[in-house]
Amino acid sequence: MNEFRLVFPMAAMVLLTACVLVILFRSRVRAVKEGKVSLQYFRIYQGEAETEDTAKPSRHFVNLFEAPTLFYAACITAMVVHDTALAVFVLAWLYVAARIAHAAIHLGGNRIRHRLRAYFAGWLMLVSMWVHIVVHVAFPSA
Repeated sequence: MNEFRLVFPMAAMVLLTACVLVILFRSRVRAVKEGKVSLQYFRIYQGEAETEDTAKPSRHFVNLFEAPTLFYAACITAMVVHDTALAVFVLAWLYVAARIAHAAIHLGGNRIRHRLRAYFAGWLMLVSMWVHIVVHVAFPSA
């Protein structure tokens, strides 16, 4: 199978990040228009308290540059070492699904229990991807 097919779940993560960025931008514009925070606040993010409506998407956007960087690295590594196993491809899509669920929960009702489950499901997929890649490199005939 073609190892470059991992580009598709990576592109899906980029699309998720872009969607969260749009949500973040719209929430900030709305907060300024409604007078909940001044435009000056966004110059250095000091002097006022950020509203929950802007803090949640802001935190979520930053989060998409934390653990997901290990996902991108895993996909690129799998491509470089020619780990073309279906398992890696499925784990990559399951990771994306977990991150989409996490975003929907966090930016929606934000039920902590559900959010934690989605977050740790993503980590389980990510760690599984890395284990598969490491085993592939350590034992190429396996």
